[in-house]
Amino acid sequence: MKLMRVPLLMIGLLLCSQGFAANTAQQEKMTTCNADATAKSLKGDERKAFMSTCLKATPAANDAGKVLTPQQEKMKTCNADAATKALKGDERKAFMSDCLKKK
Repeated sequence: MKLMRVPLLMIGLLLCSQGFAANTAQQEKMTTCNADATAKSLKGDERKAFMSTCLKATPAANDAGKVLTPQQEKMKTCNADAATKALKGDERKAFMSDCLKKK
């Protein structure tokens, strides 16, 4: 009977840690939204509406639903800039190289 306690305890700890990881992401989102609302000096109903919208917003994600890494964000921004400037071929390669080194 005592031998069953350790594996059950380990399984319980693993399940709890999964919940904490998700909670941390939500807490970070709450902190960010709260800071944005404070920076905008929102109060009362305006603040409630802003916080609701901010917390419902999904993070930038790719087609698979994963959050983009900083490098992927940089690529996305540089690619959009190159497309706006209608760059092609070697000009595009040079622009992308410079853009990715700067940001």
